[in-house]
Order: sequence, then structure tokens, then C-alpha cells
Amino acid sequence: MIYEIRTYTLKPAAVAEFEKRFEASLANRLKYSELAAFWHTDIGPLNQVIHVWGYENLKQRSEVRAQAAKEPDWPPNVHEMILSMRSEIFSPAPFSPKLGGGQKLGDVYEMRTYQYQPGSIPTVMERWKEALAGGRLEMSPLAVCMSSEVGRLNLWVHIWPYASLEERDRIRVESLKLDTWPPKTREFMISMENKLMIPASFSPMA
Repeated sequence: MIYEIRTYTLKPAAVAEFEKRFEASLANRLKYSELAAFWHTDIGPLNQVIHVWGYENLKQRSEVRAQAAKEPDWPPNVHEMILSMRSEIFSPAPFSPKLGGGQKLGDVYEMRTYQYQPGSIPTVMERWKEALAGGRLEMSPLAVCMSSEVGRLNLWVHIWPYASLEERDRIRVESLKLDTWPPKTREFMISMENKLMIPASFSPMA
């Protein structure tokens, strides 16, 4: 299993129209594979939309994209709104939940992206597995955690759903009281970034 995260930065005030056009064309794309999630940013880098597609492997991704490109309404007519596009491929951790599947987990999602030193991801993954089992998942669910395979390397992405920003703040404060949280990976860390996202009405995570 792999996930492709496609991040588009749009012109200011274009998000609503982008999502409207994307939804109008989506049925043609869903003939070939499932959409795992679709969000737009609310806090952090603004005017971004993030859509995530799951595939069995890179070969299936190439086949699906070639088939979908033959559809008359795909990709959606949104090109004039886009300032930049980025695509990255991730492999979910063995202990990660499956992203998508029509299950609503929250109204706000936090995507945290950590870059680690080369060669450290296997150790990072093991320490995360231990830390998650140490009480953090009893406070709120994890949507997915995964490491990068294509694009920016040595990335670790974890996405957390919350009912509200207030719930996020409360749970983060409580989680820091755990002896096991956060995972002890700071020695390998190069950079950290986060964004708070709202699911589109048509997102499987909405």
C-alpha cells in the first residue's frame, strides 16, 4: 500500500471554487481508484488543498492515472487557480490505520511533517510504535502515520483528527503528561512543520 499526497497552492480566495469544480469531476475519477482524503488548510500555509490517493503500488498508480486521463472531465478545469503543485509518495507504517474508507474521525485534522536524519526512519518507526501503545491513542485516534518514498526523503507524516481546535489544545496538553509521549526521536530530527486542515464536504474523511 502507498499513498500519494498531492498538495496544490492556490491563488488567494480560490479554494471554494476549486473544491466545487473538483467535486463536479470526481465521479469520473472514482471509477478507477478511491480518494482517501481531501482537505484545505485553515491554519499554517494558507490557500492549499491536499488530496490523498491510495494505491497498491507505483505500477497501479501509473495505470490508474493513465486510464483516468482519458475521461473527458478529468482532471477538473482548475488550472488557472493553481500557483504550484507537489506530489509525494508515502508508505504507511505497519501499525498505521488505513486512511479513508468513508469514516469520519473529526472536523479538524492536524498534519505534522517531521524530517529526520538519513537512515533513522526504521528507529523512528519503532519508537513511534512503542509510544503510541503507551497511552496516546486512548486520548484521540490517529488517522495515519507514514514515511516518504518519493519526493522529499526521510519525512514522517502523522495526521490527527479532532472535534475542534479546543479539543486539540486540551488533548495536546494532556498527552505531554504521559511518560511515553512524545516519542523519543528528537535526537534524529532536522525540522518540523504542521498545518491544520478542514475536510471538504466530499472527502471520505468528512
